[in-house]
Amino acid sequence: MFTLGENPPSRLDKALARDVPEGANLSRTRMAKLIAQGAVKVGNAVVVDPRARVQALDHIEITVEEAEESHILPEDIPLEVIFEDDDLIVINKPAGMVVHPAPGSPSGTLVNALLAHCGDSLSGVGGMKRPGIVHRIDKETSGLLVVAKSDAAHHGLAAQFEKHTVERYYRALVYGVPDGNDPRLRGVKGASFEAGNILKLTTQLARHKTDRQRQAVLFNGGRHAVTRARTVAQFGTPPVLALMECWLETGRTHQIRVHMTHAGHSLVGDPTYGGKRKLAKAALPEAVADAVRGFPRQALHAAVLGFVHPVSGEAMRFEAPLPEDMSGLLDQLQGHG
Repeated sequence: MFTLGENPPSRLDKALARDVPEGANLSRTRMAKLIAQGAVKVGNAVVVDPRARVQALDHIEITVEEAEESHILPEDIPLEVIFEDDDLIVINKPAGMVVHPAPGSPSGTLVNALLAHCGDSLSGVGGMKRPGIVHRIDKETSGLLVVAKSDAAHHGLAAQFEKHTVERYYRALVYGVPDGNDPRLRGVKGASFEAGNILKLTTQLARHKTDRQRQAVLFNGGRHAVTRARTVAQFGTPPVLALMECWLETGRTHQIRVHMTHAGHSLVGDPTYGGKRKLAKAALPEAVADAVRGFPRQALHAAVLGFVHPVSGEAMRFEAPLPEDMSGLLDQLQGHG
């Protein structure tokens, strides 16, 4: 129970958003649901209209029931925890792990593992004891993910992703070497170059019309998507592969994989977007070329993640080194380009 301060917004929902105690950890979305459920009293009267008029010094009582247990089962799966506090957890996800249960992957997911790891420290996201997934990376992509443990953190992180203020850098091994002087690449629609030979890809993305497992580049319809990439290293004589640093202005499904393929530089090992291409003969020693051809997943790693802590306001930035499979392949490529 609390009292509205001076000069509150006239609407109940906006007044609650301003004056609800921080310790309640209630997001605007959660409070809207509580109003609709009849869990909010103004004075002694239950109010279910978020637009109801309120005034200074009104007494507010919000009844928040214990968070429900999730229908998803906890599973004792080891996790590499980079950071954890009462509000969020940062994980270095291994390749091969699905983030959230789905019909094809009902168990063994990151969410199953987090339910076991976090236990009673999950304070409830949307009224349920579950981790708040605010972004995902593909099953076979490794690297950093931030997950909310509280409703307030979930709301705050989701807002940052929606505003595209989260810092996300990836490392990708691709075929060919993107170059601003390449006339072919200059002719690719949606591709341009910025200072420092930074490749910028600007398109729309949407689900493929005939293959529902793929995303497709569009220029009408779909969702706006922007990727930037720069070459970190190149391999082969002549160069046939490049290690790229890619960063996202937007975050769409398969964005880096689709964009790099659109540019003619698909990721090594990518089974969905053409990750097995011929390498120029003698560009690499045969054993190294075989290792490239046999790489079992898309060579993509979420290496850097930066955001503002949604509760404390502290700027946070995390880095995860390349996993063993990618670093091992790069070790073999070193010295050959």
